[in-house]
This record gives sequence, C-alpha cells and structure tokens, in this order.
Amino acid sequence: MSDRAEYLAQIDRLCASDVLHGSESLCRLLRYLAQKEIESPGAHVKEYQIATEVYGRPADFNPQVDSTIRVQAARLRSKVSDYYSSQGSDDPVVVELPRGSYSLQFRRRPTAGNSAAVGTNGDVKPLEVPFSWDRKWIVTVSLMGLLIVLSLLALGVLLRDRRPVEANSSLDSDPSLRPCRVFWSPFLKSGAEPLVIYSNGAFVGRPETGMRYFDPARDSKTQIWDHYTGVGEVLAIHELDQVFSDLHHHLRVKRGSLFSLDDANNNDLIFVGSPSENLKLSELPSTREFAFQRVASGPRKGDLAIANIHPRPDEPANFLASPSGAPLTEDYALVALMPGIDPIHSVIELAGTTTFGTQAAVEYVCRRDSLAKLLKQMSVSSPEELKPFEAVVHVKIGLGVPVGMELVAVHPHR
Repeated sequence: MSDRAEYLAQIDRLCASDVLHGSESLCRLLRYLAQKEIESPGAHVKEYQIATEVYGRPADFNPQVDSTIRVQAARLRSKVSDYYSSQGSDDPVVVELPRGSYSLQFRRRPTAGNSAAVGTNGDVKPLEVPFSWDRKWIVTVSLMGLLIVLSLLALGVLLRDRRPVEANSSLDSDPSLRPCRVFWSPFLKSGAEPLVIYSNGAFVGRPETGMRYFDPARDSKTQIWDHYTGVGEVLAIHELDQVFSDLHHHLRVKRGSLFSLDDANNNDLIFVGSPSENLKLSELPSTREFAFQRVASGPRKGDLAIANIHPRPDEPANFLASPSGAPLTEDYALVALMPGIDPIHSVIELAGTTTFGTQAAVEYVCRRDSLAKLLKQMSVSSPEELKPFEAVVHVKIGLGVPVGMELVAVHPHR
C-alpha cells in the first residue's frame, strides 16, 4: 500500500472511530487538512482557507473577529489526542495537528520489523543494520558505564545538602503560565475538580412555534424547557477547559437547573452566566460591590445592568450594554472571586449582561496577557496574595464576537 493510500485509510479509521463518529464538521475539517498535506507536504494552511473552503463562510470572513475556525481546530486536536490515547493506541500511522498550526502531520510508528520513521513529506530514514561487538568493545563500554554510575553517586553526595526547591517552584516551570497558575490557584487543589455551573434559562413554548422566558405569574413549571444556553456560555466552557488542560487539571460541568446546595457545600464553583439565567446564584453568598439589576425607570427601563453598589468618584452608578433594539456593540461583564458557603472552597462568578459579555468575562481570566494586567492592578504576584475581589470588564462586540476587553473597575473585598 502506498503512503497516500495508508494515510487516507488512517483518516477513514479516525472518522469512523467512536471519538469522531457523528462529528461531521470535524471529520470534514480532518479530511480537508489531510488532503492538503498529502498533496503539498508541509504546506501552510490558512484560517481563511478553512473558513471559506470547508465551512462555506463568505468572502468577507475575518478571523480576527470570528473564532469559529480556531475553536473547531482545538476540538479536532483534542478528539485526535483522545483517539490515540484509547482505541488508536496501536495504529501504525499517527496523525497530529500541532498547536498553533493548521498543517496536519503524519508519522509511522516504529515496529519490531521496521524502525523506519516517515515524515509528512514521505522521507524514510534508513534502517540501521545491527552489528556484532567483540570482547574489547564490551569491556570498554562496561567500564564507561561503571564510571558514569560512580560520577552520578558523587554528584548525589555533593547535592545532598542543597536547599530543597520551594513548594511553589512549579509556578515557574512555564513562565508564560504563571498568571494563570496564580489566578486559578484556589481551584487547583490536589485531587479536587472544580464544578463549572453554566446558565440555562427557563423557557416556555417550542422552537417551531416561538419561545419566551418563563413567567411564574402566568406559566406552569411543567411547561419549562430548561435545556438551552447561549453561544457565549458554550465557547466560555471550551475556553475554561483549554486553560485547565494547560494547567494539568480537570473540570466537571453541570447545567444550572441541576445544581444543588450539596454541590455548593462540597466543591469549588465556577459560575458561567448572569443570575438572570443562572438562578441558583441567588442561593449562594452574593457579590458585595456589584450586582445584576434591571433598570427601574427611564429610557432604559427593564434593561439588565451591572449596578455599582459602592461607586468610586470616577465610576458610574450602572454599567449598561448597548440599548435593547440597537445593534449590540458593547457589553459589561463581572468577574467576582468569593469564598464559598464553606470557606475552604472558592466561588468565581463570570457573567456579562449578554451571552457575549459572559464569553468575554471567561476569556479575560483565561488569557495570560489580560490576567497579568488584572493581577498587576491588584498588586498580586503569588497565590497567597490573591484575596476575594470583584471587577468589571468593558467588552467591545463585533459581528457577535467579543473583539476587545478593558478592565474598568476593580474592588477588593473589605
């Protein structure tokens, strides 16, 4: 079988696997990237190409404001990794999609009878022919091995009395991850998996006939449909999963309507979505500095705002998104770190007044550059210095995607 046929057979095997079966959009992307690599090994595939040629996006597609392709590539990368760590662990050909690239790579696993390695360009490294060693070489190598062992023992004696490495030295193992490790330190306890609670608003009606928010004054609870959430919440959970994966930690996810007080007592909690839809937030210790409230009067009556409970001289009393009925170009989001019902646990609330603001709140605390700015603003350089606080982020929105974020208020808890 030729390399081309073997590679395409491996792609078919991947798409038919339990991991990717039914994921038509990811299989389409995988087949496209495989074809590009096979036809032009090492070719640099661009995000715009994928958007227009694979997913039918219009010619004015702008990857700077639409993260769809990056999200799809990250999902595919994760699925392929899952496949090779389970049912594909013995496959002869390994398919990889390196981070930061859209160029697929193929490599062949070495076998007992063939240790040749195949690159993406099909080059084969020559096999090395075994040879016999005579007694002189065996003695020489043995003596060298003995000298190495003695050297290591001596080095161990010399290092025995050195000061032990500080417990938090892992923070510096990858300096670029340090802001994430410091900020998320309350949720990285050994053996504990934080619980992510995402909002799922209560609706009545049906998609085909029209839906609206549940109104307890006129609707029966038996009419509620509570299995919907916003696009911002979906992308937010993906972002959280990515950063916790980088930190070698796991998350658990539960929709808000299934959340219980037992969950609150026994877990560190990450709430994604505002209390207007994440209603269980009302049963927990609430924020002190900022609160989601409906505007009671005036031209913005009924709009959801982030109310500033203790405004400073240079801060407004309310933070309001674009008016209802107008194109959504800006929003505000809340980032609040608080102790849980049981103080040994922590709670963080990440929410905008719209689904796009929620997405931005999560992106803000998952991106290393914005986290570094937030920590600097609070004069925090180590996990021990991180205390409860509440902050507001101004979000610019373009084509339904957060395109800019700015920290506009930070209030440490008193």
